[in-house]
Formats: sequence, C-alpha cells, structure tokens
Amino acid sequence: MTGFLFELTFYLAAPVWLLMILAPRWRLTERVAASPLTVLPLLVLWAVLAVPVLPEFWAAVSAPDIDAFRDLAALANGAGAIWAQVLAWDLLLGQWMYREGRRLSVPPLLMGPLLLLTILLSPVALPIFLVVRSLWTARARHGERHPAPAPV
Repeated sequence: MTGFLFELTFYLAAPVWLLMILAPRWRLTERVAASPLTVLPLLVLWAVLAVPVLPEFWAAVSAPDIDAFRDLAALANGAGAIWAQVLAWDLLLGQWMYREGRRLSVPPLLMGPLLLLTILLSPVALPIFLVVRSLWTARARHGERHPAPAPV
C-alpha cells in the first residue's frame, strides 16, 4: 500500500505541472496555478504516510539529526511522507515561478524547461529562475523609462 501511495503523490502533482509546462496560456492553467489548494491532496497523502511513523517523524524534525533522518527515510512510510512533502513544496514553488513568469512575460519556451528542472532539481532551478526574473524585471523597468515613440 505504501508503494502505491508513494507513486500516487507524483500522479496527483503531474496534471498541474503538465498544464503549466504544456498549456501555459490557458485560462484553466492560470486558475489552477493561482490556487494553493493544488497541494492539499499531496498533504493528505503525507498525513496518511506520516501517521504510522509519527514518533520517528517527530524525532527527526524536532531535533534534526542526520541519524534520525536516515532512520526515518529507511522506513517505507517515512520515505513516502518525505517524498509527498517535497513534491508539495516543489509544486508550490513551481506555481509561484509560473505566475511570476507570466506576470513578467517570460516566454513559455524558457519557462517550460525551467519548470521541468524544478520538478527534478528545484534547488538548481530556483536560482536560475531568480536570475531570469531579475533580468526580465530590469528589462521591464528599462522599457518603462524609454517608451516606444508614439505613432505619427
């Protein structure tokens, strides 16, 4: 059962990721990405996985220690709960990146790979996105200072 729940976490997050990457301009995508509720199913699975190992989970988070985390991750439910938590927070991060990219008009051909990288390695994707975001913000500011000439 734990293996099924572990896999289910990915399948619950995947539709949101697919919308943001493959259909970034759809109104449905914008509505879905604007909602923090997308992570609730993942957090429900986190709870289902975490409750059976709550003492071990609490020990690992209340007094962080590498051995406590190693012991937690060695338990199927512990690894599953950690995975559900990571997917939930990565999804929230991806939704924020998507919305910021849309707000700044970052091209979908750039945002798509960045979002894909966020799914795989969010600690690498976030700094890259922050650089892109700062470049697009500076570009927008520069454009405001030098508006295009009015048509004659």
